[in-house]
Parts: sequence; C-alpha cells; structure tokens
Amino acid sequence: MAANTLMHTDFTFAGQTNKYTGKVREVYTLADDTLIMIATDRLSAFDVVMPRGIPFKGQILNQIATQMMNSNSDLVPNWILSTPDPNVAIGKKCSPFKIEMVIRGYLSGHAAREYKAGKRLLCGVNMPEGMKENDAFPKPIITPATKAEKGKHDEDISEEQILEKGIVSEQDYKQLKEYSNMLFSRGTALAAKQGLLLVDTKYEFGKDADGNIVLIDEIHTPDSSRYFYADGYEERQKRDEPQKQLSKEFVRQWLIRNGFQGLSGQQLPLMNDDYIDSVSKRYIELYEQIMGTPFEKASTDNIAERMKHNLKAYF
Repeated sequence: MAANTLMHTDFTFAGQTNKYTGKVREVYTLADDTLIMIATDRLSAFDVVMPRGIPFKGQILNQIATQMMNSNSDLVPNWILSTPDPNVAIGKKCSPFKIEMVIRGYLSGHAAREYKAGKRLLCGVNMPEGMKENDAFPKPIITPATKAEKGKHDEDISEEQILEKGIVSEQDYKQLKEYSNMLFSRGTALAAKQGLLLVDTKYEFGKDADGNIVLIDEIHTPDSSRYFYADGYEERQKRDEPQKQLSKEFVRQWLIRNGFQGLSGQQLPLMNDDYIDSVSKRYIELYEQIMGTPFEKASTDNIAERMKHNLKAYF
C-alpha cells in the first residue's frame, strides 16, 4: 500500500494576498512580499498532472532544490530565506522572467526527438551532423523555452526572438546566459563526484525588489534535470543501448509505452500501488545518488498538520 501523499493544501496565512497553484508547487504570497512555496507530491508529465501522488516526492524535490541553491549561492543569489519543513521553502517574492533557461550537455529527450525528425536547428542553435541520441554536444547549448500559461505547453524560443519581442533585455539575457553556464558547470562537477552525468536541466530566474537577478523555482532536481550514470555510459553509446538514467524520463517512457503523450483524446493509464511505489523508490534513489547522503523520510501520518505546526513555529 502506497504511503500518504500531499496532493494539495488549503492554508490561510496572516497577511495572505494570493495563492498560486502550479503543476507541482503551491505558492502563497504574504503582504510583505514573503513567499511560502509548498512542494506537493503531485507528478506531472507532458504538462499533465497525474491523478495520484508519489510518496515523498515533494520532500525530495524541496530538499534537493533548497540544498542545491544554498550550495550555489556563491555563484548566483537566490530567493530562499528558510526551509522550516521538509516540503516548504520560504523566500522573497521576485518578478519572474517569462522564459526558462534550458541548457543541454547531451543530445537527449526533446533535443533528440527534434534531431530524429531531421531538425538541426533548436532555438536558433545549430546541432552538429552525425550525432547519435545521448551523444555529448561539443559544448553545452542553451535552448530557452517560453513559460507557458496554465494548461498550455512551454514552447521553444530563440535568443533572437527573445530580444526581438523584448521578453528580456539584451543586458539581462547576457547575465542569464552567464549564470546558466556557471550553474551547469558547477552542477556537472557535483554530479561527476556522485558518478553521474548532468545531461540537461532548466533554470528559472527573476528580479528581486532591488532589481537584482536571482535564481528561483528549483535547481538540479529530477523534475528539472536529466542525469545518466557515468559508469558504462561509453559502452552503452557504442552498443547503441539506452542510457541508464535518473530523471523523470522513466515516467514519460512508461506513459508513452501505455499510449499517452498528453495529446487530445488520449486516456491516462492506470497507476496502481505497485507502480506508484516503484516511482517513489526511483525518486529516493535519485535523491541519494545526487546528494550522496541517505534519504530520511519525514512523517506522512498527517503532512498538512506537520507543515502547519512547523510554519507556526517559524512565524
């Protein structure tokens, strides 16, 4: 039997001015521009939220994201002030840029699907001829995506289009690229220490009240990144075998095998307890592999009450 999961929250905080519900996170805004971000156990794939949650997923995402942000704060300032609960991060409100900085070290996932379809230009960036799926690019490429409105898909966009449309100023975009390359370089080095390859990831940025560019959302988590095991990578490439990976891609592949890609008229396949537990185990494995420390499960007896207690103590 799968453990309890946190699918949604319904808090009312003193001074609360807004509540935003994303695919996975719920964000409460207070009058003093404090944000309370709660990572639920919801699972989304192909921009669709699955009907059942994954035990401990919210805790895993929150803890990886906050620990990774803290360990990269010497490179890039971020929005976080405190993490009073395993599923909760508290920080300062920022104005988000309306793009995601997607950076890719390897021809995988969306890039590989585009490449197979014969495209050699992704977001205005050339992809070399003669590459196989999961080959490393000569150097990482940045392939931005627009931040979609609720219910819509993110879309590829080029640097030229971003500047043309005035979505981001030239000066700010230069800074976003620099930060993204620095974070990816650090993330690659951290992954290597754990026997992993950081394949691709996305970074989201905003501006704080003083106009500084800061890192927001999550960083180097299994939902925002793809990792391969370094051990055996070369051999698998030579034999044209799929790479052993740690990311949410295994969920996407399971859905594809079961006839679902988020397209109109497609039925979501049933996720039984065994499958839910197997996904939870994969997320825990990913946490331990990325962080290099054992995962400590927080109590799931009553997650909402636990959070309420910890938030009350914080405020």
